[in-house]
Amino acid sequence: MPVDKPVRIAGLYGHNPQQNQILAALPEAGYERLAPHLELVSMSLGMVVTEAGASMQHVYFPTSSIVSILHDTRDGASAETALIGNEGLVGVAQWMGGGAMSSRAVVTSAGYGFRLGAALLQEEFDRGDALQKHLLRFTQALLTQMSQTAVCNRHHSVAQQLCHWLLLRLDRLPSNELSMTQELIANMLGVRRESVAEAAGRLQDEALIHYSRGHIIVLDRSGLESRVCECYADVKREYARLLPGRGAGSSAPV
Repeated sequence: MPVDKPVRIAGLYGHNPQQNQILAALPEAGYERLAPHLELVSMSLGMVVTEAGASMQHVYFPTSSIVSILHDTRDGASAETALIGNEGLVGVAQWMGGGAMSSRAVVTSAGYGFRLGAALLQEEFDRGDALQKHLLRFTQALLTQMSQTAVCNRHHSVAQQLCHWLLLRLDRLPSNELSMTQELIANMLGVRRESVAEAAGRLQDEALIHYSRGHIIVLDRSGLESRVCECYADVKREYARLLPGRGAGSSAPV
């Protein structure tokens, strides 16, 4: 799916690159070097930011969108290994030297973000200044999320995985509502749709969520937190330790 036409910073109508926490954490000089080159992009649901194996010409700093990193198998199945919101950016391979990602990156919660030429990001990274430090810390946090996802998918129930999945998204959204079908959630978790339906039904019976036609409203966040496995707390603690502004209870766009 093609990326919507980008818009230069002039005339952003309330959109601010510093709604992304990495950009917000940069010192003034570092931010000013990047600012003229940042382009506002509307990131629609299902937009493919990059395909597996493709070299990215731009990196993306989400502000109000969420991007899922998906690994596809040869038989057509897929599973989400990580998600990225306004705490980070899409394009780790650019500064880690790989040149291309081994997984797809797809928008799973529509919103906005800013894109920057990959060559410009590499130039700024090579300066060894604040951006380099923040990108390396983000990479470590992302690796923690990926490894914890692998553990969660192997050892915890579908209900616990679903609570984990919902809470990670709530941390990156400005509201308690999500638009996602059970089939898509099943694809993200790498489980059967019937298993997701059963788990979601139990959460709804306990008045923790309300689900209707691909629309989920979280009614009791503390209730989800009491039922989730330790994976959520482990990931959240590491993000709070490593990333600027990612404290306990933080959520997306400010």
